[in-house]
Amino acid sequence: MSILKSPESFEASVPVLIVGGGACGLIAALTVKAAGVDVVVLERDASPSGSTALSTGFIPACETRWQKAIGVEDSVQIMAEDVQAKNKGQGNPVQVDAVCRTSGPTLEWLADAHGIEFVLLDDFLYPGHRRHRMHAHPDRTGPAFIGSLLGAVERSGIDVMCDAHVTDLYADPAADANGRVTGVAITRPDGGRESIGCDALILACNGYGGNKEMLAKYIPEMADAWYFGHPGNQGDAVFWGEALGAEARQMGAYQGHGSVATPHGALIGWPIMMQGGIQVNALGQRFSNEHGGYSEQAVHVLAQPDGIAWNLYDERLHALGMEFADYRGGEDVGAIRRFASLEEMASAIGCDPSVLTATVEQSRALASGAGTDGFGRDFTGAPAIAGPPYFGVKVTGTLFHTQGGLSVDADGRVLRPDGSALANLFAGGGAAVGVSGSEVWGYLSGNGLLAATTYGRLCGQAAARLVAG
Repeated sequence: MSILKSPESFEASVPVLIVGGGACGLIAALTVKAAGVDVVVLERDASPSGSTALSTGFIPACETRWQKAIGVEDSVQIMAEDVQAKNKGQGNPVQVDAVCRTSGPTLEWLADAHGIEFVLLDDFLYPGHRRHRMHAHPDRTGPAFIGSLLGAVERSGIDVMCDAHVTDLYADPAADANGRVTGVAITRPDGGRESIGCDALILACNGYGGNKEMLAKYIPEMADAWYFGHPGNQGDAVFWGEALGAEARQMGAYQGHGSVATPHGALIGWPIMMQGGIQVNALGQRFSNEHGGYSEQAVHVLAQPDGIAWNLYDERLHALGMEFADYRGGEDVGAIRRFASLEEMASAIGCDPSVLTATVEQSRALASGAGTDGFGRDFTGAPAIAGPPYFGVKVTGTLFHTQGGLSVDADGRVLRPDGSALANLFAGGGAAVGVSGSEVWGYLSGNGLLAATTYGRLCGQAAARLVAG
């Protein structure tokens, strides 16, 4: 990962190159192509997927026709307020406005121009969202969403070069003070190298969750945590950007998740917690406000004995979980366990049955409006845990993806510390700093794909304008 002096000639050249074939890169490619500019996507894997395929595929967006169809009154201002409330005002207001303002039009454009289907999830509100604004592919999975994008890219005649690992950028910083990138070097699985020139480069290669050294430096509390993201996220964009004089910001921000089944590796979605479930530790006790957010819950879970917790819920919530593909996957691999009594569940946990029973009884009392939860959770918005039978899943906290990255403006242009932009370098998704502030608690549900989809669109538009003059 270095900056090389430009060769006298490139083996091939294209107006716009995109590094990374996840949601950000593919949406950027569709946008550039729609502007009449040739574009090529470079993907290190055998087929594009990235972190998008590992996600739930849920995208927050406001002022959409899907919201209006069921009477949801949302706005850019309300959504931006929600984002900033979660990150405690640490998000760049220019970026927050840009992603919120672009969110709805991006999804509607994908639907109208490329036939990509979306549905609005209106069964419950995710932590921090005051409106129903979570959109998804009808299958409600990340692989389904990335598959629909790949279909659109193929129909649009966009070239995606797979097994093309971008290892170096070409530029002449000494000769060009504007930090202009002239091309990239790619390495093939067999060790072969190729050089490709470009007029504009979009970095859509996500963050650094797969880089242990960077995690130890910027997010030491998650350096040894289970990484649930793409191993190719090695921080390449940050290395290249800083070498060209760009600024990296809020590098300690990330999205965690406090509910990944262990040892199965199945994601157990947070709707179960939002609709009445609880988490207990190995002692059978609750230890946090489960409605604070699934991202920071990763830290709370990892702080428990052995770094594990148990999701505890009833048959109603099991039925809710079965509406989601990730949960059904957990059922298929045996992560979801059914118990005839709390005593049986306590035996599986290894805790005192009287302690677990007292914990459940307390949650029932709180759901009825009796008392105040010491952790600050409001239990009155959902029915109390019923049973038997009871359902339980042994889970741990994990790292999903990083949220810090290169400083960018509202168009995705990469910025120096003084706020000036590099000549032709753009970044989006996990390659750019997100809107989650500086810590894990700043992550609002869906911020990852929000930044990926909107900055894919914004970077694509700006790069096409630059190339077209």
